[in-house]
Amino acid sequence: MSRLLLRYLSVLVEKPRISARELCSIPSKLLGEDAIEQAQEQQQLRPLYMDVQATTPMDPRVLDAMLPYFITNFGNPHSRTHAYGWESEAAVEKARRQVADIIGAQPKEIIFTSGATESNNICVKGVARFYAEKKRHIVTTQTEHKCVLDSCRALEAEGFEVTYLPVQKNGLVDLQQLESALRPDTALVSVMTVNNEIGVKQPITAIGNLCRERRVFFHTDAAQAVGKIPLNVDEMKRVEALQSGGGQERGIRSGTVPPPLVVGLGAACEIAAREMAYDHRHVSRLADLLVSLITSELTHVVRN
Repeated sequence: MSRLLLRYLSVLVEKPRISARELCSIPSKLLGEDAIEQAQEQQQLRPLYMDVQATTPMDPRVLDAMLPYFITNFGNPHSRTHAYGWESEAAVEKARRQVADIIGAQPKEIIFTSGATESNNICVKGVARFYAEKKRHIVTTQTEHKCVLDSCRALEAEGFEVTYLPVQKNGLVDLQQLESALRPDTALVSVMTVNNEIGVKQPITAIGNLCRERRVFFHTDAAQAVGKIPLNVDEMKRVEALQSGGGQERGIRSGTVPPPLVVGLGAACEIAAREMAYDHRHVSRLADLLVSLITSELTHVVRN
């Protein structure tokens, strides 16, 4: 079995352009009949998966875009003295444009991080600490993601004051209550675009306009919204770096950028932008069907 597996892996090296579909079709004899039967039994017992907002199988087209940067185009994008580095850098910058396009930003405004948790930490803590001498008040909601709430609690330990606004029964923040919470020393307002648990969409445009009028920075966690609904961001001012190092990613997020992951993100954004309208119509039809079936059998149903 090990010889067969090594032979198959050698094919990956000799044929670097192998597709994701080919990669997924590893001969069953490499795994063994017992392993296959066990996997099939587990699959039959597994419940229907309905948590794709938490994680989802990778689109084979995204994996196809990533594979060359694991196998052949493996250069460090920050190495400027040889072709391997140039190829990786070009791929990273292409991905940066793809990500920028889906949210209406400029490529220079896109900073690659390890994910939403790190990004939220950079924004919330970075803005607060940058204005710490003049403004030490933050406004957020009680229903934000844990990484935002924990960032705010960490800032409270540093002497910042945080106002945690409740939301209404429908999950939306009360704009009048938000406006009343703003103070001359408010440095930041943080309200997520789409809630990760109940799916409610906050009035981001109205909140952004209010913050602009009051000259307050506005941060939104849009991790659950990108690729699902149209987004357009305004140019944001520079925030304080949280990690010291090689100065990568405009000095805001040091550390070597991983080309395969960045390329995959760029490809996913391009596909999502192209198929967003169709996916939205399709999912909306499924949602309407689900609600109609539920309400036909149950009373006192409230649709969020």
